[in-house]
Amino acid sequence: MSLSTITALSPLDGRYASKLAALRPIMSEHGYMHRRVQVEVAWFIALSDAGFAEFKPLTTGARAYLLGLIKNFSESDSAAIKEIEKTTNHDVKAVEYWIKSKFEARPELEKASEFVHFACTSEDINNTSHALQLRSGRDQVVLPGLDRIVLKLREMAHAYADVPMLSRTHGETASPTTVGKEMANVVMRLQTACEKIASVKIMGKMNGAVGNYNAHLSAWPDFDWEAFSKKVIETPEPLGLGLTFQPYSIQIEPHDYMAELFDAVARANTILIDLSRDIWGYVSLGYFKQRLKAGEIGSSTMPHKVNPIDFENAEGNLGLANALLKHLSEKLPISRWQRDLTDSTVLRNMGVALGYAALSYASLLAGLNKLELNEEALADDLDASWEVLAEPIQTVMRRFGVQGAYEKLKEVTRGKTVTAEALHGLIQSLEIPQSEKDRLLAMTPGSYVGKAAELARRV
Repeated sequence: MSLSTITALSPLDGRYASKLAALRPIMSEHGYMHRRVQVEVAWFIALSDAGFAEFKPLTTGARAYLLGLIKNFSESDSAAIKEIEKTTNHDVKAVEYWIKSKFEARPELEKASEFVHFACTSEDINNTSHALQLRSGRDQVVLPGLDRIVLKLREMAHAYADVPMLSRTHGETASPTTVGKEMANVVMRLQTACEKIASVKIMGKMNGAVGNYNAHLSAWPDFDWEAFSKKVIETPEPLGLGLTFQPYSIQIEPHDYMAELFDAVARANTILIDLSRDIWGYVSLGYFKQRLKAGEIGSSTMPHKVNPIDFENAEGNLGLANALLKHLSEKLPISRWQRDLTDSTVLRNMGVALGYAALSYASLLAGLNKLELNEEALADDLDASWEVLAEPIQTVMRRFGVQGAYEKLKEVTRGKTVTAEALHGLIQSLEIPQSEKDRLLAMTPGSYVGKAAELARRV
């Protein structure tokens, strides 16, 4: 059976392949190999500038050629590395051999070829490559996907700032809010979550087999290898990696920053699960209609149906993303002694976790863009829920010292169908100033929204 979007084992590379085009070059094995080549080349060029008599600074032409290997790295280059790996059975060594093969007929580079992967353990290359992948995945896919949702929700918060909506606490009618305010709540939560994601320092180490520069110092005992490593890791691309230096490690970088990043993404996803379920409920209540798409079918037997599938797909895929992200964050910081290999196979699923997240962001945004507010349904619900005014009436009663205010309103409203006439009769009988009676009499469920509109417009 040939591999295609129909035969792919993962739906990310099958049914949803077209929706993940931006993530695939970054988080795929091809993207991983690309970053490995980048790290090896950056280390090699830096070694040439270290002042060693045995490795003179590279010429401008050689540097340009090496940087071109990164810039022009293609899928055919990845395939060539995989072909070498069939012999080496070691993926990092295959990258090293591929780079050396590119030195053929270039005497300057052939002479210096043993400085490719010099003093490095495989994890020096792998951890920095993963870091580069994660930084790109975060900055180019995850955060932009979340930002688009934030922008849409902010637009809705402003557009619907003044549209009153019945709240439901514990699923029961409660003090009204506005549609815009409920969107604003999510905007603020998501903005905070995005800030946490963006603030995670992406780290890298290049310190040898157990983190002590053993091999490095055996070659040049008097050289400051720690400072050199730090410079390579923190110097901006293309001559460096532009990461944050990790000074202490075993063979592997501890992965604590990864856990922090994955937990931060999972928190944002949890907020979106909450949103997806709420919007699903509002659609069910009729507060939102969904714009129709020609040819779409909501049910194989019920022609009338327009299902909230975008929000359901988003919720499902957010759950898958979080299951993987949580496992990554719990497993990766744990390694037996100076290293075991359990992290290696797990790390290959980073793209899967972020892929489900990115897919859900696209589904959620598509769903939000289909929504049309049904103000008639919102108004009808409010008009049928005069009991929510028991709260302001008893609060004003308490202001003026009316004894048993809460209890009196409870007796009139709890578990009963409350009408405007019944509430108005109660208000007229109260021993409070007439001006306060008039204010309460003028109040409706739709006008009792507090600062909701102001808060929505302010977000």
